[in-house]
Amino acid sequence: MLVLAACSSQTIQHKDGTTSARSFSITSLAKGDIDAVSEISQQQAISSLKSLTEKLYRRNPAEWRKSNSIGADQAVNEIFEPLDHWYLSPQQNLDWKTSIFTAFREDYSGDRVKSLMQGLLTMTMASYDNKVELYLLDSLDAQKLYNTARNFEVVAWKLSSARNARGQPILLTNGMDNNGVANLSFEREFGKIIATQDIIARVIEDKTNRAIRAGVFDAASFILLPI
Repeated sequence: MLVLAACSSQTIQHKDGTTSARSFSITSLAKGDIDAVSEISQQQAISSLKSLTEKLYRRNPAEWRKSNSIGADQAVNEIFEPLDHWYLSPQQNLDWKTSIFTAFREDYSGDRVKSLMQGLLTMTMASYDNKVELYLLDSLDAQKLYNTARNFEVVAWKLSSARNARGQPILLTNGMDNNGVANLSFEREFGKIIATQDIIARVIEDKTNRAIRAGVFDAASFILLPI
């Protein structure tokens, strides 16, 4: 009866084209509820990162041209393609702090969006111990997840405030539509990631009974916490 009930359940079709369908494998038996929730949190964070990357390239088309890409879509795919084989990808070892800082250097002539988003992607994956699947014996670090959320707050502030010597934004983000209404889509995506990381951090804190150290935090200092 349980098998029949499972077979008859309807898959959920999401707006981004993904579905809730998860193919069964023997490894599914080695996952707990928290493992499944952690994987969903990771997938949600990555989805928002990809959305941010697409938005940044649309607002800053000159950046993807610096990477010799034929279009924004190719530039986005090149950043996220390593996820298909992350455990083998050298991007695991990327100095994500330097990559993020480099994106805001005024003398940097490369693709700022690529430098920023590769750094954020590597940082996010590091907070999940560079794993794309989690099992009962895996144990995430709540502090890493919490620190990642704080780092996203820092980057969100920097992205909206960084200016060059001429007073122009280092990277264009939010703008105004034809009716003079502010487009806050960047803040919404950052907010999603921050909330996702904070929630899973609290879940892991409760699971491991290891308290998160929440210190004094100042986004304007542009100091990134360790992961």
